[in-house]
Amino acid sequence: MRSIGVVVIGRNEGQRLQQCLESIISEGVVIVYVDSGSTDDSVAMASDAGVHIVSLDLSIPFTAARARNAGFEMLVKLAPNIEYVQFVDGDCVIVTGWLETAANYLAVNPSVVVVCGRRREEFPEDSIYNQLCDIEWDTPIGETKACGGDSMMRVSALKAVGGFDPTLIAGEEPELCLRLRANGGRIVRLDQEMTLHDAQIKSFGQFWKRSLRAGHAYAQGAWMHGRTPERYWVKESRSIWLWGFTLPLIAIGTSWLTSGISLIILIAAYAALSYRIYKHQKARGLTSQNARLYSLYCVISKFPQAQGQIQFHLSRLFNRQPTLVEYKNATS
Repeated sequence: MRSIGVVVIGRNEGQRLQQCLESIISEGVVIVYVDSGSTDDSVAMASDAGVHIVSLDLSIPFTAARARNAGFEMLVKLAPNIEYVQFVDGDCVIVTGWLETAANYLAVNPSVVVVCGRRREEFPEDSIYNQLCDIEWDTPIGETKACGGDSMMRVSALKAVGGFDPTLIAGEEPELCLRLRANGGRIVRLDQEMTLHDAQIKSFGQFWKRSLRAGHAYAQGAWMHGRTPERYWVKESRSIWLWGFTLPLIAIGTSWLTSGISLIILIAAYAALSYRIYKHQKARGLTSQNARLYSLYCVISKFPQAQGQIQFHLSRLFNRQPTLVEYKNATS
């Protein structure tokens, strides 16, 4: 376990952060907590827990990527010989045994640079949005293209590609994984419980903001790496533009010429898209109820994702720095 360090990032996580730190401290590893301008007692709580703290400069826009880089920099100063770093969000609890399992896998698989496991929503019954998160995080086992915010990475590989891109307000992990894979590394999802996550998404407004942030990430990723052979996130961005902006614009704009038939065709097209997603999710093993829920909200999410795409390109055209899109409420 001396070869492992943990970087926790958070902002106004309150009790969630305390539970996160408690799940790690007993493992006997070096822990760095990076705080992004919390206005609650997060910093004092982390200090009382005895972990190392980095408080980000308030004058520079916060991003998760920037926070992870700052934590990683502090970690390698504190423990220059560590081989693996576990990144975890402050609203997550690390499952007992995950750190050792992940480090052992990396130790015997030198070509693998990132491992992740099952991130599970802790309270899926609290809202349909929490339930959607749990479905989203149940990704296929085996080699994959990307990880999420919780993962263990090989320190040498992370150093080799220069860490996370701090300009990204979302989608920083897949973008990092793209560069890691281009450098010869492999990403693997293990059939192992990794973290419990407290999403706390209880309103449609929070769901909208989270989807908007995803749309921004797709747009920025495609702009940065869309010309590579992988055509990174180009297909996803085109789908968002088609279903979230172009088709409804055409249908609404021509509705007076077609006596509303264009709107009926649009609704039928959305129904067909939802059914196609439903069939795919059923093939993955989801229950009929979960597949219906997921397919419906995948279609609905196209609209906030289109808004996120538009926001990215407006920021780019007017040379404005994108700011963090927050959808969670602080907790006590």
